[in-house]
Amino acid sequence: MIELKWNNTFQRQAVLLKLISFAVSLVAFVNLNAQSFVVGADLSYVNEMEDCGVSYYENGAEKDVYEIFSDNGCQVARIRLWHNPSWYLDINDGNLYSTLSDAKKSIQRAHEADMQVLLDFHLSDTWADPSSQLVPEAWLPVVNDLETLQDSLYNYIYNTLSDLSSNDLLPEMIQIGNETNKGILLSPSQNSSWVLNWNRNAALFNRAIDAVKDVENQVAEDIKIVLHMAGPANAEWLMDGFITNGVTDFDIIGISYYWAWHQPTSISETGDIIKTLKQLYPDKSSMIVETGYIWTTEWNDNASNIISDTHPDYSPASPENQRDWLIEMTDEVRKAGGAGVLYWEPAWVSSPCYTLWGQGSHQEHATFFDFNNQLITNGGIEWMNQNVQTSIVNTALNNSKPIFQVLTNSFSGDIRIKQLRTDLDDFEFVVADTSGNVISTGRSKLAQIDINISNQLEGIYFISVSDATGVVETKKMLLSDK
Repeated sequence: MIELKWNNTFQRQAVLLKLISFAVSLVAFVNLNAQSFVVGADLSYVNEMEDCGVSYYENGAEKDVYEIFSDNGCQVARIRLWHNPSWYLDINDGNLYSTLSDAKKSIQRAHEADMQVLLDFHLSDTWADPSSQLVPEAWLPVVNDLETLQDSLYNYIYNTLSDLSSNDLLPEMIQIGNETNKGILLSPSQNSSWVLNWNRNAALFNRAIDAVKDVENQVAEDIKIVLHMAGPANAEWLMDGFITNGVTDFDIIGISYYWAWHQPTSISETGDIIKTLKQLYPDKSSMIVETGYIWTTEWNDNASNIISDTHPDYSPASPENQRDWLIEMTDEVRKAGGAGVLYWEPAWVSSPCYTLWGQGSHQEHATFFDFNNQLITNGGIEWMNQNVQTSIVNTALNNSKPIFQVLTNSFSGDIRIKQLRTDLDDFEFVVADTSGNVISTGRSKLAQIDINISNQLEGIYFISVSDATGVVETKKMLLSDK
């Protein structure tokens, strides 16, 4: 690394000011093309809630919850699938949920309500997310035998989809893994640290894709494949990893975006990221497959609520602010060329039943229902209605690619700067904290350089890239807990 030489004090101050303010103006050249844009909801808890005695109401009358969502504009139902969630045997009446038989019931209900289905393979016996990607217990003996593990994965997905197809329940979309930022199918020891082995990861994803494609070809049905990652700010990093490691035969880039978990990434910055993904990967669609926002800070049971933060512009928590945050975010995704937004989990209301961590729901304050299970008509459900009532168009962006791409991984502290132009030129970079302290700096003419700031404290950092024309790219990065 060559130390960055500042021409004068003013140049240093100007770049640092740009870093701290992160004020970058983007000019979008757009044409409007008619394209489908969908809104939907993860309804994985509905069967369990009903078995626990829950009824749902709209305008004071009891009503099937799938009909409630369908009648209010829900176009896609996302359904969770665990491999063998045997831990359910120890709670409530020992009934299992998010199994294949439970998913079949949900898919049938969704299709009868005229919804498409996104089937979410967690590829685990329990919750899969950025911190946990534990291999199913049945596959633990082969977790370090990649070839056998690939076969287990292929057979599982192939047999599951074949079974669904034979029962006329084939989903329209398949999600391979859930929030797979650290990979999939990890042993407990692998899961305990943050090591993303792309050779292993790519081999597993491609084998899973093979299974979907084989079923698709045999039944002559189109199945869209979704890869899912948590946090818009991490999406470019992970997509670059997938593509450069040969995982390319998929359709949709799925992203989780919750203000509570992914702040300070703003709605507009999320739109900018989706625009960049569209420019770099024009054959892929982007979709927010998980989002959520609270309508109250109160609770209705003995299960702790997992979300508490509200955006300053949409505070305090209220049904109207829940609705308006969703509307603004969805409008931004649509304008950026995204394909849709799905909400998690608007029907997980309180019940007498237990989770592993408490009695009731950890999300009743972020559903679309009040504490009497009555649909809140001025809340989040109006967001779905608005999508139906407005013109469904996406913004088609120009195909020009950015000159530089700054990729960040919030969990590992990795930063990658890629120079995308054909004729490589000198560029300078600066990584600084919110106080303007320079963490890393240098000059390069390479197509790609890698930086790691995992030794820094958790918090927000800014990356600036400059060439002869001035500052050409900036990125805000949240370094978070491993």
